[in-house]
Amino acid sequence: MSWFFERAPEIPRPRMEELTRRAGEECLKRLSARPRKVLLLPPDITRAHSGAGWITNILYHFFTDAGADVYLIPTLGQHVPHTPEQNRWMFGDVPEERILVHDWKNGCKTIGAIPADYVKAVTRGAADWEIPVSLNRTLLEEKWDIIVNVGHVVPHEVLGFANHNKNYFIGLGGKDMICASHMASACYGIENNLGNLVTPVRHCFNKAESEYLGHLPDVYIQIVMKYNEEGRLVHSGFYCGDDLDTYLQAARQSGEENIEIVPPLKKVVAYMQGDEFFSTWVANKAIYRTRKAMADGGELIVIAPGLKRFGEKEEVDRIIRKYGYAGTPKILEAWRQNEELQDLTHATAHLIHGSSEGRFRITYAPGHLSKEEIESVHFGYMDLEEALERYPVDRLKNGFNRLANGEEIYFISTPSAGLWTTREKLNL
Repeated sequence: MSWFFERAPEIPRPRMEELTRRAGEECLKRLSARPRKVLLLPPDITRAHSGAGWITNILYHFFTDAGADVYLIPTLGQHVPHTPEQNRWMFGDVPEERILVHDWKNGCKTIGAIPADYVKAVTRGAADWEIPVSLNRTLLEEKWDIIVNVGHVVPHEVLGFANHNKNYFIGLGGKDMICASHMASACYGIENNLGNLVTPVRHCFNKAESEYLGHLPDVYIQIVMKYNEEGRLVHSGFYCGDDLDTYLQAARQSGEENIEIVPPLKKVVAYMQGDEFFSTWVANKAIYRTRKAMADGGELIVIAPGLKRFGEKEEVDRIIRKYGYAGTPKILEAWRQNEELQDLTHATAHLIHGSSEGRFRITYAPGHLSKEEIESVHFGYMDLEEALERYPVDRLKNGFNRLANGEEIYFISTPSAGLWTTREKLNL
């Protein structure tokens, strides 16, 4: 079981800070009384709304005061590294030289593999290849006395619910591991993954952690959030522990609080914050988290003032521009015929995840991409100013809204914080 946890309708920030320091104290009791080197593994900037940045800042100062050399590695996966300004915004006064950058291509080491027959069994034949276990060299080769994973548990398109050992195997994963696991997830089906406590890829990651990372002196801090009665996103769960149950406890709470059961929705307006979401690679969470709620023939409008590219990295951006979100059959056909899609299969999986398969329309209102660019990847386009005038996000409430012109919409202010589904498509 977890070392300790707290669950409440709302956990205010001062109490969250107390729980964070208690987690540090438990690390000193259970892992190392006098740690020399401590590694903190927070999420990247796309999870900043969870408070993981200031939680990490508290842990940095706690362990520094305990006499340790403390380092951070934001668990980027293949995302763009933070700028110094973004690090200051997210992690406060943690010195920039203490924040290391994960390099998913050149900074990893392969230490094993999940066998193909295991992958085939857990995906029910949807994927039949091995998943290499390739991880950040700094994680593996330095001698750490304490490793603290910080993360937000929320419904997720690959793992059912985000966080726990996702921090290792995606956040600090190497190219071959990220690609193989994402493609296995895509072939199994995004709607089969969303909201499941343990998906096929999660099974693979749990096996990898048990077989290859059991020696690490690590602990997980798992955060759960929900909307309160005023429509604000607040903390409601704090779980600290070093085992799978810590994740399962948090994920069950997230399933209760972060999955909204709705009737089929004809028009959804989703807002992706301009200071967190700069690419469709991450802004497409608006698609992932609403697709099980969308009515056939409905429309999803994604207002994304920060959007300025498609992929997080240049080579993925190029692939998205070339192939677009064209639907599973076309993308799988292209994957079989093109080496670039076979080499960057995480991008291939992303193209599958981001398509509505023709079942509903997806319209983007981007801050920095043109109409031609948006339409070239098979999305509809809306001018950002027009969208904000028609759908004033600062005045809409989460849920159903009837506008002055009589139009009814369903508004979601933070799609990445939950999952919306009809009862028929609920996986729990």
